Order: sequence, then C-alpha cells, then structure tokens
Amino acid sequence: MQLQNPHKQRPKISEKAWISETAVIIGNVSIKDNVYVAHNAILRADEPGSSIIINDGCNVQDNVIVHALSHSEVFIDSNTSLAHGCIVHGPCEIGKGCFVGFGSVVFDCKIGDDSLVMHNSTVRQVIIPPGKVIPDGAAINKQNEVEYLDNITSELIEFKNSVIRANIELAHGYRSLEIETEN
Repeated sequence: MQLQNPHKQRPKISEKAWISETAVIIGNVSIKDNVYVAHNAILRADEPGSSIIINDGCNVQDNVIVHALSHSEVFIDSNTSLAHGCIVHGPCEIGKGCFVGFGSVVFDCKIGDDSLVMHNSTVRQVIIPPGKVIPDGAAINKQNEVEYLDNITSELIEFKNSVIRANIELAHGYRSLEIETEN
C-alpha cells in the first residue's frame, strides 16, 4: 500500500523495485532500482520535513519499520540489508553494503560503509566508522564505545553479500511473476 502523507507527498518507487502488497509506504519515500521490500514492512516519511531514501540493491525484509522524525532523513545507501523486524529511525544514515540484523534498533546515528549491526543490537547517537561489527545484543550509545568494536571479517563480508544476492534474486523473481500474471 502506497499512501500520500498529510503534506501531499507520495512515494517515488522505481519500476525495477519489488514491493510486497502488504508493505506500507507513506509520504516522502524514494525507492531506487532492484530494491526488495518484503511483507509487512512499513516505511513512513509522514512528519513535516521528513524523508526516506532507499538506494539501489537494498532489501527491507519482513516487519522492518523505517520512520523519519520531523525535519529528518533516513538514508540507506546501496546494497544494504535491513533484516527481519529491525527498526531504523531517523535521523539516520546507513552506508553502502551494511547489514542491520534481526530485531536491531538504529536511531540518530551514522553507520559507515560495510558495517554490520548484528541481531538484537541498539545503535544510537554515535558515528560508526566503515567496516565495523556491532555484536549480537550490544548497546552502542556512547562514542567512546565505538573504538572497541571489531573489524569485519571475510566470513561476515561473504554473509552480508549472500543476503544481498538472495534478496536481489527475490526482487527479480517476484517482478517476473507479476509480468507473467499481467500477460
């Protein structure tokens, strides 16, 4: 479901994206090519001056919530995965090739390229440099805690890349089904 917000802004969605019929996308939301938005995801840019940008090749999995506060932006750069049930709340910037795990919450922060926020973690009011790993269940909300984060490993790079590949294939597969159904 795609809805206009109270400020008469409507989502702008690439024809090369796939959006589940049960996803809800409201307001000033821009979704680029090869993006997969799964079932029951909610993307809301309905408060004054809010916006959400989801760049090429991202996936927004089941039950993810992305919401931008008034006069804030959520920016998700290319090839980033937002895994099942995570919450991304603006203001927030997530770099290229990142992964935000199941049940995690990111809010009022900047996450550098190729970083992973593992499952059930919270990242708030910090800047995470590129290539860092926030471990399962961690709460990172003080900038001095960031210096103790581990660097990404080759195994985790392959993990996050496999998630991207799988979800781009899903986007293509679901779009193909829609085209077959129309013909």
